[in-house]
Amino acid sequence: MSHKQLIYCWQKWLLPILMPATVQIVVLTLGVLSILGSTAPMSHAQAVFSTRHIQQQTPSKSTGLNATVYHSPDCNCCGGWIEHLKTQGFKITDFSTPDIETVKQKYNVPDNLSSCHTAIVNGYVIEGHVPADDIKRLLQEKPNVVGLSVPQMPVGTPGMEMGNRKDPFSVLSFDRNNSVAVFNKYPGES
Repeated sequence: MSHKQLIYCWQKWLLPILMPATVQIVVLTLGVLSILGSTAPMSHAQAVFSTRHIQQQTPSKSTGLNATVYHSPDCNCCGGWIEHLKTQGFKITDFSTPDIETVKQKYNVPDNLSSCHTAIVNGYVIEGHVPADDIKRLLQEKPNVVGLSVPQMPVGTPGMEMGNRKDPFSVLSFDRNNSVAVFNKYPGES
């Protein structure tokens, strides 16, 4: 078969057969990668803040204690908080990210409630060193809030233990309008 005959066969027979199949494979691959590329679960915050499909985007009805935790690779106290949750029966999916601020923006964490890590638990945003009992109470009561926060990093909170010292702190709830309320209060101890 000559070079010209080979090109003719390629253009006339093989190209029309292979081209549509190749396009379908590429489209299918890109679709699968876009689905798998998002490791973050849908949060209650995204559902509340979304302007489209609000009825379809509701918090998870799952009764399991599952937490997806995002934290900076440079933070040591986040591991202590994760261990606290594990001892309280939570199943943890742990993501270390150098761009934690983008995660906080994605889940609409108000700047004044920010801390060192952000977690999603059954659709709620959990910001900072929130005690497991408060998260369990949130999941049981299911209030219409985006989530809970312990702003900054108070000494004595789970993962921030320093001997017997415990600073007073509050667990705050926040909603889609960034209204903040005290969810629980802890006294300090010296």
